[in-house]
Amino acid sequence: MSTPNKTFFETAIDRIYQEDSFSPKMYAQVRLSKAYMEKFYIEKIQLDDIAKTAFLSRFHYVRVFQRMYGVTPRAYLRDIRVLKAKKLLKKGEPITAVCFGVGYDSLPTFSSVFKKCTGYTPKDYQRINKAI
Repeated sequence: MSTPNKTFFETAIDRIYQEDSFSPKMYAQVRLSKAYMEKFYIEKIQLDDIAKTAFLSRFHYVRVFQRMYGVTPRAYLRDIRVLKAKKLLKKGEPITAVCFGVGYDSLPTFSSVFKKCTGYTPKDYQRINKAI
């Protein structure tokens, strides 16, 4: 009995699995590091610390994480922090408290990163979302 023809998408998925096949252990290790970032985003997290949670060298870890999730670990951590900051700003929390509450040590750095990611300064974002 012959197997049915595969659709374009099934063929593409097969190709991706062949190109980017990781062992189940590797997936588990990288998911652990991702969970670590989600839990400790407030802390000053170094790339070496995250890579250690996945039991990989920092260079190999960055390549694997990016292939799995489409972003670098640093960008993922930044996105977590900005998302948490947006929630706190909508609640009306003071900008300085939000800055330190999501893991940034510097208000100018936080403001710059926030504006780059959202298109608004934290103050503008807070003002716009209070009106809604």
